[in-house]
Amino acid sequence: MRHGKKFNHLGRKAAHRKAMLSNMATSLILHKRISTTLAKAKELKKYVEPLITRAKEDTTHNRRVAFSYLKNKDGIKALFGEVIAKVGTRPGGYTRIIKTGFRLGDNAEMCIIELVDFNELMLKDSKPAKKTTRRSRRGSGSKATETASAAPAAEKKEAAPAAETSTEEPTNEADDASNESNEESEKN
Repeated sequence: MRHGKKFNHLGRKAAHRKAMLSNMATSLILHKRISTTLAKAKELKKYVEPLITRAKEDTTHNRRVAFSYLKNKDGIKALFGEVIAKVGTRPGGYTRIIKTGFRLGDNAEMCIIELVDFNELMLKDSKPAKKTTRRSRRGSGSKATETASAAPAAEKKEAAPAAETSTEEPTNEADDASNESNEESEKN
């Protein structure tokens, strides 16, 4: 009986499966992002995350255990070096799976699995999105009041509305264009 033995065998015998996961884990650690099928990515996540947790404590025993899984000296150096330098403070969840669609040949669901703290694009997009503010049409803008106070009393009534419309409309159009480009980059 196979009670309680539930994991994806990925259509491979045990030795082939272990070798494949070892190679994929080494590639993920060295390249920080790989493209694969969703089923393999989910199994790889279970394989890699305990190794990264173990690598937080740099001991000879932990290096030997990690080497028994990865079987690659360069992968061990990268894991205990640059990977832990970035994810050492994170309590878990070191990888991210992003679905990318379906493969043409066999319609398998494809995805990208990556190490979380190494994706600079996602880190950069999250910071500027918080800084955007909304501008009001009424606005007691300092530029409009400075222009109005410098002009003579007869021109005050004409200069202030002209200054408000000329300064606000181009900035709103520029903000709209930048917001649209930010939305398009987030979709991709």
